[in-house]
Amino acid sequence: MLYFSQTQIRVLFFALAITHPLLSRPCLAETQVNTSTKPGAAWRLQSTIILENLPSNNTVQSLDQFGGLASPLTKATGFFHTQLIGQRWWLVTPDGGLFISRGMNSVSQITTPGGRASLKQKFGSSQEWATQTLDLLRNDGFNTLGAWSDTATLKSASKPMAQTILWSFMSSYGKKRGGTRQESGHTGYPNDCPFIFDPEFEPFCENYAKKLDSQQQDPWIIGHFSDNELPWSRKMLENYLSLPSSDAGHRTAINWLENRHDSSSPITEDDRSAFLAFAIDKYLTITGGAIRKHAPHHLFLGPRLHETVYHLPEVFATLGHHVDIVCVNYYRAWSPLKKLMESWSIESGKPLMITEFYAKGEDSGMGNTGGAGWLVKTQKDRGAFYQNFTLGLIKSKVCVGWSWHRYADNDPDDKNVDPSNRDSNKGIVSNRYDPFIELLESMKPLNLQVYNLVSHFDSSN
Repeated sequence: MLYFSQTQIRVLFFALAITHPLLSRPCLAETQVNTSTKPGAAWRLQSTIILENLPSNNTVQSLDQFGGLASPLTKATGFFHTQLIGQRWWLVTPDGGLFISRGMNSVSQITTPGGRASLKQKFGSSQEWATQTLDLLRNDGFNTLGAWSDTATLKSASKPMAQTILWSFMSSYGKKRGGTRQESGHTGYPNDCPFIFDPEFEPFCENYAKKLDSQQQDPWIIGHFSDNELPWSRKMLENYLSLPSSDAGHRTAINWLENRHDSSSPITEDDRSAFLAFAIDKYLTITGGAIRKHAPHHLFLGPRLHETVYHLPEVFATLGHHVDIVCVNYYRAWSPLKKLMESWSIESGKPLMITEFYAKGEDSGMGNTGGAGWLVKTQKDRGAFYQNFTLGLIKSKVCVGWSWHRYADNDPDDKNVDPSNRDSNKGIVSNRYDPFIELLESMKPLNLQVYNLVSHFDSSN
């Protein structure tokens, strides 16, 4: 197989129209990036659009204190909300500014001995780490702290940043109840059956949600996630039926099926789809009710979805009855699929937020065996992926923001993390707080031009 020594290869198409979804007319430049799915797997060139391939527009936009457009303004409610304007979904800041969230997950201190030593050497204190880290993020155009961020420490900085908060309702209940296991990136449940139907789950959620009370007047909180990557699938009906007969989930599935049709009838695909919707509705009624009661001014972001549900319309339709934004950890795609994203928004009737995506650089020296993100050759290639992917999100009109996963590289010295977070170059900084300059040099111009890019794509359609 032919391998390319250059990290990027510029190809000009003069005779044929380019078919990449981000290019609205032929004869524009396209970049090729070498990619792989994991170490040792084959490398493949991916068509990639970067800012250099698009018309430049460096118009400086006036922004409100949250990072939203100061003009035009829409209704200010004092808290973040969503609004469909024309054919495009927006977040709206508490001041009424139109807002696209550019987030960073896991903005937290590195807790290994080496990480603590580096923090002391580079920053001197946790408070100074918070100040300099927020300055780094703002300087590079990020405006949101994503899931798993150390918001308590980061609040010590003089200027706050908008945030989304992950609360693990089901996962926390499962740890208290017993029977869960750690899987790659998320909690595992018996037979992939979350404990939705346990009679103790609802009172647990009511008590757990009291943690939100102290934050309910905070205008910097965009919203709350209820859990991460629950195992939604059309196998759930049979999975619950295969639990012990004493289990509440088993009893619920039996009763549900008997009320639907004669128990001797075979289970149909319609049954499987309907039960999945029933289970999700139950989960969202409980967790969403608790979150809305204790954080009435913030958005309910629901559970962060992953690839098991990408092609299950009943999941998105059910979410649409409960959440304010559908949140998806979007992997296995070099460029986001516009029609797929549109289907998620149409089925739910809500905007989207992409809450995880990333690429790992071979030049980092990390093992890069963990996690679902792409493997590329260099940090510059990671930046090309960021630009290409987020340009697709902007063009979709249904996406109100995204979060790169994550702030710091995995630290192999941390033996307590799950298998997906042990040895990979996911961060914008290393596990000793050294910024990846070439990556950030690509992220920054894209982030700072988001609103100009919105205008470009909207005027092109």
